[in-house]
Amino acid sequence: MSPTEDLLLKARTLTEALPYIKRTWGKTVVIKYGGAAMTDPELRDMVASDVVLMKLVGINPVIVHGGGPDITGYMERLGMPVRFVDGLRVTDDAAMEVVKMVLVGKVNKELVAAINAHGRLAVGIAGDDANLISAAQVSPELGRVGSVSSVDTTVVDNLIDDGFVPVIASVGAGEGGGSYNINADAVAVAMASALGGEKVIFLTDVDGIYRDFADPTSLISALSLPEARSMVASGDLGAGMIPKVRACIEALEAGVERAHILNGTVPHALLLEVYTDAGVGTMITRDGGA
Repeated sequence: MSPTEDLLLKARTLTEALPYIKRTWGKTVVIKYGGAAMTDPELRDMVASDVVLMKLVGINPVIVHGGGPDITGYMERLGMPVRFVDGLRVTDDAAMEVVKMVLVGKVNKELVAAINAHGRLAVGIAGDDANLISAAQVSPELGRVGSVSSVDTTVVDNLIDDGFVPVIASVGAGEGGGSYNINADAVAVAMASALGGEKVIFLTDVDGIYRDFADPTSLISALSLPEARSMVASGDLGAGMIPKVRACIEALEAGVERAHILNGTVPHALLLEVYTDAGVGTMITRDGGA
């Protein structure tokens, strides 16, 4: 490719992005940050740069994150038992201390620092700050594992109004005091709904939803809400994808316009999905359209 052809390609890419920039200007987009993009520093920095660009061209990004692998690693180093029931981490008081240490003190600060390498842009908070997320205990067997019972977006609204990117660790405040460990997908859905979000985006380790996971050409780029419900009910989805698709369904049912599932290991997946015609993941809308 000649230098002129390369410049023309870049110009076409920028032109293609224009209608998407206009459509999303001033809109809130909640990004659930997880998967390999969380554990690989190079991928984390790439996600951070994408978030910064989104912010600079008019989107209000809100980041929600968990940190399961890091939590497990620290618990094992401390000789603490690691146990799951139905995919949920059993979290006693001692484990909750480690959860907060890792999510709030490590993962959150690393992501905030990656974003702030580009300027004065991000502020890290936990879901139990300013009672942003109120949590209810899921079951006594699981200990300090919670579900979202309510969201007070005051602190997030203030950060957005002041021009910041909120980065939220997925813990919540219990009614009786203390913190609860909450699934980050559930927090992302609750935040997108409470903020009137245009989109919720789930960064994962797979490219999106496949009609046949063994066939890489069967990736579904767009799906309607009824089709997504049907795929969950039919059992056609792999076990690992079912929670993500259910989270997308819950977000749409709660009023979010679009839900996306992306592979966070694809360089600049966020920009490609949000600002290009083809996209790189699966988008679910009420009618399956753009």
